[in-house]
Amino acid sequence: MLFHGLEGSSRSHYSRAVLAACTRAGWKCAVPHFRGCSGEDNLASRAYHAGDFSEIDWMLQRFAAGHAGPLYAAGVSLGGNALLRWAQEQGESAAQRVRAVAAISAPLDLAAGGRAIATGLSYQLYTRMFLRTLKPKALRMIAHHPGLADAQRVRAARDLGAFDDAFTAPIHGFLDAADYWTRASSKPHLKRLRLPTLILNARNDPFQPGHVLPSAGDVSSSVLLEQPATGGHVGFAQGVLPGHLDWLPQRLLHFFTHGN
Repeated sequence: MLFHGLEGSSRSHYSRAVLAACTRAGWKCAVPHFRGCSGEDNLASRAYHAGDFSEIDWMLQRFAAGHAGPLYAAGVSLGGNALLRWAQEQGESAAQRVRAVAAISAPLDLAAGGRAIATGLSYQLYTRMFLRTLKPKALRMIAHHPGLADAQRVRAARDLGAFDDAFTAPIHGFLDAADYWTRASSKPHLKRLRLPTLILNARNDPFQPGHVLPSAGDVSSSVLLEQPATGGHVGFAQGVLPGHLDWLPQRLLHFFTHGN
């Protein structure tokens, strides 16, 4: 299973690349959508967030119920952090559910990630793009569930911190954005991982600066840290420009097959 990133879907470039690689290798693969990301309006009173391990758990159970054989799970960006939080909460029992997990370009430290894309070019490229879809979705949910959150604050949000403070945090039981980012971050709990885990972060990822990435002393013996110098945020393109996206799917399949 592949869990997509913030405002991603099964149509995202990385989803299509992984699905194609799995098909060629004879693997079954599914990309479940977080609430509101399938193209249909989310009619529930909750959305999704970077620490949504209960939603991950439900999706894994649903998939496993209909498919025999070993199960592997990967998550990209927000989906990667949520998957790690699931494995951390499950502890020893995680290995009974899935053989291994992989997190690609996950914002392990959400506060650092929020600050990193709140200014400069990253703000122009990423934050504005996310808010362009997040805010209308939130406002439609508020219209469907009056009192769910403060619509005026949602409209006024100019970065993800303000949006999470106005919407993501209160509707999911967090005190504010700072509380959400602290409790949902997977980095403080990486020593709790008890199943084979690949954590892949490029050191030039604008979402997660290299200096905040974990080191070997921050993780359990089950974790393989891979931190190439380049790759950006879920990029890892190879070959002559504009490059191709074959490397990432092949890296995932190799890890799931061989464990390294």
